[in-house]
Amino acid sequence: MKVNHHREPEVYTVTDAPRPMSEDIGYRQRRYLVSMGVRTVCFVGAILAAVGGAPAWAVLVLVAGALLLPYIAVIFANGGREPTASAAFEDPEAGEQKPGSGQRPEIGS
Repeated sequence: MKVNHHREPEVYTVTDAPRPMSEDIGYRQRRYLVSMGVRTVCFVGAILAAVGGAPAWAVLVLVAGALLLPYIAVIFANGGREPTASAAFEDPEAGEQKPGSGQRPEIGS
C-alpha cells in the first residue's frame, strides 16, 4: 500500500522574507570598509605614537589592532547572510491584550 503524503506549499509572510541580496552585500561592504578605516587609524596611530615617544604598550596595542582587524573584517564580510528573525503571530487567547496607545484601561467602580 502506497501512502501519499501531500505537503501543503510553505507560505511565507512578508516579514519572513530575507533581506535582498544586493542590500546584504552593501551592508557587508560598509561593515568591511569601516573595519579597514579603523585599521588604518590604528596603523597611523602606531606610527605617530612610536615617533612621539608614547609608551610601548600603547604602540603594541595599536599595532595589534592594525594586524588583527583585517582578519576579523574578512571573516565577518565573508560570513554569509545575516540571519533574520521569523515572524511570530501571537495567539490572541494566550493572554490579556494591553490597551492600545492613547486608550485608558477601564476602572471598575
